[in-house]
Amino acid sequence: MCAFSVAGATISAAWAQVYTSIDFPGALSTSLNGGPNPEGTSVGSYTADFVTLHGFLLQNGVFTSFDPPGATRTTPNWISPQGVVVGGYVDASGTSHGFIRKGGNYTTFDFPGAAGTQLSSLNSSGEMSGTSCAVASCASGVTHSFLLSKKGVFTSFDPPGAVSSSASSVNPSGVLVGGYTTSDGAQHGYARSAKGNFTTIDFPGSAFTFDGANDPEGDSVGTYCDSNCSTIGTFHAFLLSGGVFTSFDFPGAIFSDASGINPSRLIVGVYVDSAGNEHGFVRTP
Repeated sequence: MCAFSVAGATISAAWAQVYTSIDFPGALSTSLNGGPNPEGTSVGSYTADFVTLHGFLLQNGVFTSFDPPGATRTTPNWISPQGVVVGGYVDASGTSHGFIRKGGNYTTFDFPGAAGTQLSSLNSSGEMSGTSCAVASCASGVTHSFLLSKKGVFTSFDPPGAVSSSASSVNPSGVLVGGYTTSDGAQHGYARSAKGNFTTIDFPGSAFTFDGANDPEGDSVGTYCDSNCSTIGTFHAFLLSGGVFTSFDFPGAIFSDASGINPSRLIVGVYVDSAGNEHGFVRTP
């Protein structure tokens, strides 16, 4: 395996784009976690009580709430062109599982031997990406990235030097992106080629980078922290295209994170407003 680092040029985007705030009706907090697929459907999570987290589909302005059976927290992360959704949920015992939602039917997915599991994406070739967890709840502890081939073969991996990692998405070419932590506590993004070679993704000058999703063309989006990562106002969204980073924020936001991009460069994510409220967003090029 080879490791390389990307630290390309940067530009700041503050023109041409149109931003739309997304809130599930009656929710106290909303996030868009993945998509949109080519048909424009996105997936996300919301809570009405800050205790139970539900998943939802957003298609043509219509919200559809859903949860796998027995879920107390649902996080859909990806939707395919065929409408298949993959993600993670937490059961009543606090254990994290992956799930696949197809045609309204649910399949629970667990990485063999792992204490907890999350699924993060499904590409058109039938490959799935995800994260296996050393403890039951994937919200804490050491995690490892994995890829499941269309033939059902698991490949667990971490970028060189990582003590923990998580996979975000795998595109149709087999390029997988995500994030990893090193022994000094630094957080980096990564890209893994179909041949298993790694590239470290660091927004120039950042103290934290996470690559949240990629598209068939190889563009990716995520979030970075520009200085003191203990301050919420230092986190911004980015687009990486052709080796060039573009930083952007939802207008007026104190926190922005891009979590999905489609071939038309429609970007979705989450932001926090000046009052501390969390919303989903859609960025139209």
